[in-house]
Amino acid sequence: MAKQTIWITGAAGRLGTELSDRLEKNSDYKILETDQDVDITDMHAVDHAMDMYRPTIVINCASISNAEYCEKHMVEAFKVNALGARNLASASRRINAKLIQLSTDDIFDGKTSGRLTEYDTPDPNTIYGKSKLAGENYVRELNPKHLIIRSSWVYSAAEGNYFSYVVEHGKRGESFEAPIDKISSPTSARTLAEFVERLIEESEYGTYHASCEGMCSRYEFAKTILSLMDYDVNLVKRKFTEGQSGQSSTLLENLMMKMTEIFTMPLWLDDLKDYIEDYKKQ
Repeated sequence: MAKQTIWITGAAGRLGTELSDRLEKNSDYKILETDQDVDITDMHAVDHAMDMYRPTIVINCASISNAEYCEKHMVEAFKVNALGARNLASASRRINAKLIQLSTDDIFDGKTSGRLTEYDTPDPNTIYGKSKLAGENYVRELNPKHLIIRSSWVYSAAEGNYFSYVVEHGKRGESFEAPIDKISSPTSARTLAEFVERLIEESEYGTYHASCEGMCSRYEFAKTILSLMDYDVNLVKRKFTEGQSGQSSTLLENLMMKMTEIFTMPLWLDDLKDYIEDYKKQ
């Protein structure tokens, strides 16, 4: 059986790194990794890379995910998150490759009290969410062989990630604030990468939610990280989000995952405990 060639864009990011490390261990796959070296916003560059690599699967992890940055740089956000996805969708369809597009719970408005399934209608209220939804729509329109995977609060030990932000403050003994009115489900990049690999193995298509079970506030998440890392939990201080009216809650229901029974996401606390246990061994 011929090896599947998998091209991972944004391979230097938190999920891209985890995916690369995981998939490279599978002898059935030939892994190609790009980051800044292939500009996905340039259609000619994408076409050239697609013709050179001839992948059977493209996994798009390239994204501008800093919501505050996106609000200040709308054109750049849409260029990477929407136009980049459009280019990859068009080029991958041309060579009959499957496209796996990584997305986010920010395509919802955060005002729904219950859990949101893959069948609920997105209604983003941020530039980041709007740009990622535009990317999803391009993928659906341009490549029928696609998977769209939405997750929430994806963390890793990569620099610039919230997990590493909390750990660094704990290590230095510096206090910081975390909102108690933002609620979601922390999900490790490692567990998300495991799910992506399972989807590849199962030849699935469509839209999947992939968040850990359970929920917490940003404050509770930060406090739990400090506790599990044996740092002073009092370093994190409660705060309310400036300019936000009421609680912001986005809880993804992994409905497709449960219907197909191909994977089970762990509780966010169990996932975090396992992640930190391995992190401490490094």
